[in-house]
Amino acid sequence: MSNNTNRRSFIGFSFAAVAAAGAVPMLIGMKKAWDPLPSVLAGGFTEVDLTTLKPGNPATVEWRGKPVFVLKKTAEMESSDRDLIVGEDRFTVAIGLCTHLGCIPAWKKTAWKCACHGGQFDASGKQTFGPPPRPLDLPEFGLKGNILVLGETGPEYKKLMTAKV
Repeated sequence: MSNNTNRRSFIGFSFAAVAAAGAVPMLIGMKKAWDPLPSVLAGGFTEVDLTTLKPGNPATVEWRGKPVFVLKKTAEMESSDRDLIVGEDRFTVAIGLCTHLGCIPAWKKTAWKCACHGGQFDASGKQTFGPPPRPLDLPEFGLKGNILVLGETGPEYKKLMTAKV
């Protein structure tokens, strides 16, 4: 009876070893299939050099498929709790979609105006006219010196999120 027990143990251990050897590559393949693609990870962050912006002339960059407005404010533009302050400069950072129905407002000298239903947002992104129910939304961002990194959640973003509009 001891020969049968040894043979069964050997067969059982052999089966377990083959199963384990096959399971490891299968698990690695499953993990690779579930991980986001490198293009998706790269699309999660967008950098904007704030030193290249001209006062009063907003830049529009794409972040996660959405337009983001970055405006270096002029001295004449009203200060706001939503201003991102970098050194002596004030900036507005906002997702460029109207909070009414998602149209993309256009910059008209001192304000963003939405052609869809007449909504208007001031230079700080606050709604000033029309049907938009709230200010332009803030994208997640962080600062690395004078580089705005969209997609990070830095202390500057957290501070603006707690500011009263």
